Amino acid sequence: MQSAAYPFATPLPLLFVKRLQAILPTASLEDSLQSFSCSRPTSFRVNTLKTTEPAVVTALRAEGFSLRRIEWRSGTYCVPPDQRRALTESRLFGEGLIYVQDLSSMLAPMVLAPKPGERVLDLAAAPGGKTLQMAAMMENRGELSAVESVRGRFFRLKANLKRGGATMVRTYLKDGRSVGAKVPDRFDRVLLDAPCASEARFDANDPESWSHWNLKKVQESARKQRRLLDSAIRSLRPGGTLVYCTCSFSPEENEQAVDSQLRRYGDAVAVTPIELPLSNVQPGLLQWGRHSYNEQLRHAVRVLPNAEMRGFFLCRLIRHH
Repeated sequence: MQSAAYPFATPLPLLFVKRLQAILPTASLEDSLQSFSCSRPTSFRVNTLKTTEPAVVTALRAEGFSLRRIEWRSGTYCVPPDQRRALTESRLFGEGLIYVQDLSSMLAPMVLAPKPGERVLDLAAAPGGKTLQMAAMMENRGELSAVESVRGRFFRLKANLKRGGATMVRTYLKDGRSVGAKVPDRFDRVLLDAPCASEARFDANDPESWSHWNLKKVQESARKQRRLLDSAIRSLRPGGTLVYCTCSFSPEENEQAVDSQLRRYGDAVAVTPIELPLSNVQPGLLQWGRHSYNEQLRHAVRVLPNAEMRGFFLCRLIRHH
């Protein structure tokens, strides 16, 4: 597909590409679109609940893996795409000493910054990578509640947490939209990595990856996200911190979802600035079509997709009262 307005050939849906043109900075558009076709390195975290970084590095190098350290997060490495299968079949992976996870996904717990001894909620937790990351950050001390509504994903979550040695996590097979009403004002920190249209996971080489995508799906996701986000805010104690994130680009699922809660809660909730050690970021949008959003949404962050990272949206909120 090529046109005067859009000079880059891509098999991705025309409507999706046009929306990306409106969302992303012009200077980043070509690189971002090309990233949907690339084979990214496989990134992983050392699971400090069960081992140490030097032990993992020594073992993997001895097995012939080409490790590259990720500078902005300790204990994080990647291997070339052609070593992915060997990594996931390795002893270290099987024993839960490492966890394979997208770099973008690792940002959400970093921004939430849970501490040992706190009460923390992961409101849409499966498959458990972020839950496990938070358990490690909390040194298995405190209360970490992980909620998942889909039965199959729930059991995958439980298996990943068990393999990773996250003994302090309580898991709940529940609809996250009901949690805020059941346990209001309870948690110091809440992570909501909301189920979404998964636009950042589109693969230009795999049409199946976007076969179910359309604007109706985006709008359906956005409705669920608003209810989940309302539940997350209710479950947060005054003074507590919430991180809302998705792997979609659509403003309906991102800025608009947060804006709806800012309208609902007024000055009881505020967006706080996020600083990331990355250059591939842009601030949140304040305008989309006929919609204008709260000025605070400039503090939200979009991670732009590139050859190493998938796209991601992050917004951190604090509850005042």
